[in-house]
Amino acid sequence: MKFIFNGFGLRQGSTLFMMLIASYSIAQDNFKQIQLLDQDTKQPIEGAVYQYGNQSGISDNDGIIKFKILSSKSMILSHLSYGQWVLSPIEVIKAMESDQLLRKEQALVVQPVTILALRTDGQGPETINVDNQDRLAHDGGELLSQTPLISGIRKSGNYGFDPVMRGFKYDQLNVVIDGAQSATAACPNRMDPPTSQIAPNMIQEVEVLKGPHSLRYGTAFGGTINFVTTSPKFSDTNNLYGRVTGAYESNGNIGRSEGLIGFSGSNYDIGLFGSWSQGDDYTDGDGNSIPSKFLRNSFGALIGLKINSNQTVKLSATRNMARDVDFPALPMDLRNDDTWMFNANHKVLLNKSSLKSWNTTVYASFVDHYMDNLLKSLDPRMMNASTAAYTKNYGGRTEGTWKFNSANLYVGADYKVEAAEGKRTREFLMGPNAGNSVIDNAWQDGQITKTGIFSEYQLNHKTINFVFSGRLEINNSKINDATPEFIAVNPETSVTEVNPGLSVGGIKTFTNGLNLGLWLGHAQRSGSLTERYINYFPVGQDPYEMIGNPLIKPEVNNQIDISFGYLSSGTSVELSLFSSFLKDYISSEIRTDLSPKIPSSPGVRQFVNIDNAFMTGFEVSWNQKLFAGMQHRFSVAYTYGQNTVIDEALPEIAPLDLRYSIHGSYLNGNLTPELLFRYVVQQDRISASYGETISPSFALLDLKVNYQIIKSLSTTVGVNNLFDAAYYEHLNRSVRSTPNAIMAPGRNIFISLTLDLM
Repeated sequence: MKFIFNGFGLRQGSTLFMMLIASYSIAQDNFKQIQLLDQDTKQPIEGAVYQYGNQSGISDNDGIIKFKILSSKSMILSHLSYGQWVLSPIEVIKAMESDQLLRKEQALVVQPVTILALRTDGQGPETINVDNQDRLAHDGGELLSQTPLISGIRKSGNYGFDPVMRGFKYDQLNVVIDGAQSATAACPNRMDPPTSQIAPNMIQEVEVLKGPHSLRYGTAFGGTINFVTTSPKFSDTNNLYGRVTGAYESNGNIGRSEGLIGFSGSNYDIGLFGSWSQGDDYTDGDGNSIPSKFLRNSFGALIGLKINSNQTVKLSATRNMARDVDFPALPMDLRNDDTWMFNANHKVLLNKSSLKSWNTTVYASFVDHYMDNLLKSLDPRMMNASTAAYTKNYGGRTEGTWKFNSANLYVGADYKVEAAEGKRTREFLMGPNAGNSVIDNAWQDGQITKTGIFSEYQLNHKTINFVFSGRLEINNSKINDATPEFIAVNPETSVTEVNPGLSVGGIKTFTNGLNLGLWLGHAQRSGSLTERYINYFPVGQDPYEMIGNPLIKPEVNNQIDISFGYLSSGTSVELSLFSSFLKDYISSEIRTDLSPKIPSSPGVRQFVNIDNAFMTGFEVSWNQKLFAGMQHRFSVAYTYGQNTVIDEALPEIAPLDLRYSIHGSYLNGNLTPELLFRYVVQQDRISASYGETISPSFALLDLKVNYQIIKSLSTTVGVNNLFDAAYYEHLNRSVRSTPNAIMAPGRNIFISLTLDLM
């Protein structure tokens, strides 16, 4: 036996061993690999989970995933810091051939969010791409109308759209630029909401964070709207780039233009930008003329400097100007609005074991606002009135980022000061006071200081991503020029409050493309400058004069969000549900013991707390690739709100909004037609005590076509409200001294031309 083993057996064993080696080598040859890299830093992405047919795995320390190629299967990938995305079979082959796949970090993917992307071809049910036409918008609020999630309060036909999301509005929404900067409305009636001070042509995307869950950018009581500006684009060689767009709209004789010119190199990127829009009165679907004249200019500079390979500085200055804007729903029109916005940001990448980066921003915004009633058609004209108001909003934010094997940690602090002053002058033309003038102190030089610390911890456990967010904010408020009539009602005017915020949640990703999310959040918000210190000014839905309440309690939102999602190479679906349990909800009540300053006013209201209120609702979005180069998208949003104390609907909540669009891509993507349908149901859930009335349903059809003439030249032609429907949005305010809401534009034909040398 021993002889046989050493002879024939040994040779047989050697042959078998070589066959095993060969089989192993062949098997190894059948395996392909892709290295996942961060798009900005080119560092390996470790811990990414992939599902490819019946194969699954996790990227290693070098960001490498290995798999056998499957000709007709899509690959689903997910990561705590990079979100969930899908590669089509063709994209898998391309990534395999290049051996690399780049992915941009997405720090917000663990929370419920909708992305309005102006410059990127985003994917996923909660990403809405907008085109060149939207860059021409003169108001950042207009961009938000791309999603049924957000509606807008309109007091003018063409200017100052104040966003409402899930029934939350005004200071219940945290509106910021790059996670920090904002502007404070100088007009007591919010002719100039924060969104009106944002230049859309320099915005890269808008992050709409739902609910009180993302606490890094401020007290996100009902949600955060974060306008993200374009990032510096450094180049290996000196580079000159630019873009210019012009457009015309037939209804209202509106002309628009925007442009950008820049110079970049390996260590710098200097861009100068500007925009101009001007329009006249438009006609509604019944042919009636709606006062809506406006003039809007914006210009500024955006500078990026690379100090070294690890440090960058971003500087910006923006000048906004508005002139002679009609506000038919208000007692005055905007005459002048001049705003300066400054921002400086420093980011350093750190080569520490866990601490990876530190980001610091300082900013300041100054608004100079003037309005009057001199061009209002008043009969009889009892008085001339004008108001000059000024606000400032300045502060800073600093944040560090730590990265561990399966977790991210953000820790930081912020500081913000809001201040407002303004006086109204009334010149009596008739009656016993004819020839006399009275000055009313609207803002009383009010000021609010917010100092906060925050933290967010994101943890990945296999296919579950958890997020824990916390915030603690000290809110100090005071007035420096109190009037006797205000002190008579509110003897105590200085208040300090502490507002905690907490959120916990997570997303479970399944191997078949499904995901399930659950978040629980608590946020607390102190009263705004208006809610605390406005001094006998009509700022609500009805003509009652409003007086502030410095001792108003902070309102509290306890909210639950649930999401269901599905993602494949051709389809994406997202269902979001929320319920909000509100305590000490800020509203107003009539004070019969107080007399208004203007005799024609019906009375005085004061801001008060409602013990309990409730809101709930849902959003659905569905994207799908069709045949013949077509895609379609369906989305719908609905919110239900109830004042449980008086058993009445909460005011200023938009009705159910349904949208459907279908678009194609032809001639190698150079021709993209799109058809958009919108249907809004009747809103009969109204607050009669707030002065609301039932708004009827309406349906709209829009059509547009974009054509890429040559590489650098494109045009868009389209028609909004194709069938010339006569309608108005539920949140449109009524024309002054009438029960009729501001009607929306009728049929509007538009054309734009873009020269892009970026």
